[in-house]
Amino acid sequence: MPVPTTFDHHAKNYSVPHAYWLAKASELAYQDEAAIEQQAREWGFDRVRHHQTRFTPPFPLEDTQAYTMASDHMIVTAFRGTQPTEIRDWLSDSSTPPWPGPARTGYVHYGFAEALESVFPDVRDAHAQLRTNGQTVWFTGHSLGGALAMLAGARLYLEDPRLQADGIVTFGQPRTCDRLLAAACNEGFKGRLYRFVNNNDIVPQLPPEPAYTHVEALKYIDSSGRLHDSMGLVAGLADRAKGLTADAFAPATAGVRDHAMKRYLAALEQNLA
Repeated sequence: MPVPTTFDHHAKNYSVPHAYWLAKASELAYQDEAAIEQQAREWGFDRVRHHQTRFTPPFPLEDTQAYTMASDHMIVTAFRGTQPTEIRDWLSDSSTPPWPGPARTGYVHYGFAEALESVFPDVRDAHAQLRTNGQTVWFTGHSLGGALAMLAGARLYLEDPRLQADGIVTFGQPRTCDRLLAAACNEGFKGRLYRFVNNNDIVPQLPPEPAYTHVEALKYIDSSGRLHDSMGLVAGLADRAKGLTADAFAPATAGVRDHAMKRYLAALEQNLA
């Protein structure tokens, strides 16, 4: 299957080609506003809203950034991630209290909740203004951006169902919430919520269980770049061990190496080829 040349604005369900373009949108979130607007237009999205705020959380995180692009048939909101060394530090901090989940359903990591809270009203208003033609709505993001994408979708689903997302696709997303909220998302987004994990990516392994957990719909990329809908415990451990030996000179860096957005894009391209 050749790599599609742009977004399919009529896509209504998950597919590997659609996931690839959402990964491209996640990568674009790291660019400046001018670059985002230019690329969005080239992809066929004629309206763009930027969401950015600066705040002072108890973490080495200065702001939250995202953008929403809209066409007559599709709306995509992509959240920017952060460096794996930064997110790893504050995801490992167990001293922060949890934050109540959307509609008081379970709880979420404090850092994620505060980061999303700083831009969520603007994101919600943008969707209300831009969704004038019954467009499909998609949330996406890499790393921290993946956590925020999942929580934004969960908030709309539980707090404002008329703006409910048609799909959420994340890449290298950390554990974001407790089992109660994860179960609500598994039920409400069945067949519409997917998280991609690349082999030894360190970020999806944090924060530690059992306080925080993942939603069910895993898309696992093995050490050879092949995509799996699931991976058993024994097979997963063996594949991670294989991935650690891929770079004989720096096995300890595999967790950071596998977190790179370019690794996710390369694997998706491989699975489209």
